[in-house]
Amino acid sequence: MLAIRLPAEIESRLDFLAKSTGRTKTFYAREAIIQHLDDLEDLYLAEQRLLAIRSGQSKTYSLEEVERNLGLAD
Repeated sequence: MLAIRLPAEIESRLDFLAKSTGRTKTFYAREAIIQHLDDLEDLYLAEQRLLAIRSGQSKTYSLEEVERNLGLAD
Protein backbone atom coordinates (compact mmCIF):
# COMPACT_ATOMS: atom_id res chain seq x y z
CA MET A 1 0.00 0.00 0.00
CA LEU A 2 1.28 3.45 -0.89
CA ALA A 3 -0.22 6.82 -0.08
CA ILE A 4 1.13 9.99 -1.64
CA ARG A 5 0.23 13.65 -1.38
CA LEU A 6 0.26 15.55 -4.64
CA PRO A 7 0.12 19.27 -5.31
CA ALA A 8 -3.46 20.37 -6.00
CA GLU A 9 -2.73 21.11 -9.66
CA ILE A 10 -1.27 17.64 -10.26
CA GLU A 11 -4.14 16.01 -8.39
CA SER A 12 -6.60 17.93 -10.56
CA ARG A 13 -4.83 16.93 -13.77
CA LEU A 14 -4.70 13.31 -12.67
CA ASP A 15 -8.37 13.36 -11.72
CA PHE A 16 -9.32 14.87 -15.08
CA LEU A 17 -7.28 12.27 -16.98
CA ALA A 18 -8.79 9.41 -15.00
CA LYS A 19 -12.36 10.62 -15.52
CA SER A 20 -11.75 11.34 -19.20
CA THR A 21 -10.36 7.88 -19.90
CA GLY A 22 -12.39 5.72 -17.55
CA ARG A 23 -9.27 4.59 -15.73
CA THR A 24 -8.40 5.12 -12.08
CA LYS A 25 -5.95 7.62 -10.66
CA THR A 26 -4.16 4.61 -9.17
CA PHE A 27 -3.68 3.17 -12.65
CA TYR A 28 -1.93 6.32 -13.86
CA ALA A 29 0.15 6.71 -10.70
CA ARG A 30 1.29 3.09 -11.04
CA GLU A 31 2.13 3.58 -14.73
CA ALA A 32 4.14 6.73 -13.98
CA ILE A 33 6.14 4.97 -11.28
CA ILE A 34 6.81 1.91 -13.43
CA GLN A 35 7.91 3.99 -16.41
CA HIS A 36 10.25 6.21 -14.39
CA LEU A 37 11.63 3.82 -11.78
CA ASP A 38 14.39 2.55 -14.10
CA ASP A 39 15.45 6.13 -14.82
CA LEU A 40 15.50 6.99 -11.13
CA GLU A 41 17.56 3.90 -10.31
CA ASP A 42 20.01 4.71 -13.14
CA LEU A 43 20.33 8.29 -11.88
CA TYR A 44 21.03 7.11 -8.34
CA LEU A 45 23.67 4.65 -9.58
CA ALA A 46 25.32 7.31 -11.75
CA GLU A 47 25.45 9.74 -8.83
CA GLN A 48 27.01 7.10 -6.59
CA ARG A 49 29.60 6.19 -9.25
CA LEU A 50 30.46 9.88 -9.75
CA LEU A 51 31.02 10.33 -6.04
CA ALA A 52 33.25 7.23 -5.97
CA ILE A 53 35.27 8.50 -8.92
CA ARG A 54 35.66 11.99 -7.47
CA SER A 55 36.77 10.58 -4.11
CA GLY A 56 39.32 8.26 -5.74
CA GLN A 57 37.49 5.09 -4.68
CA SER A 58 36.86 4.12 -8.30
CA LYS A 59 38.78 4.53 -11.54
CA THR A 60 37.60 5.20 -15.07
CA TYR A 61 38.92 3.52 -18.21
CA SER A 62 38.91 4.70 -21.79
CA LEU A 63 37.43 2.53 -24.52
CA GLU A 64 40.94 1.98 -25.85
CA GLU A 65 42.13 0.73 -22.45
CA VAL A 66 39.20 -1.67 -22.14
CA GLU A 67 39.72 -3.04 -25.65
CA ARG A 68 43.45 -3.47 -25.04
CA ASN A 69 42.95 -5.16 -21.65
CA LEU A 70 40.40 -7.56 -23.13
CA GLY A 71 42.50 -8.30 -26.19
CA LEU A 72 40.00 -6.65 -28.51
CA ALA A 73 42.23 -3.87 -29.86
CA ASP A 74 42.72 -3.84 -33.63
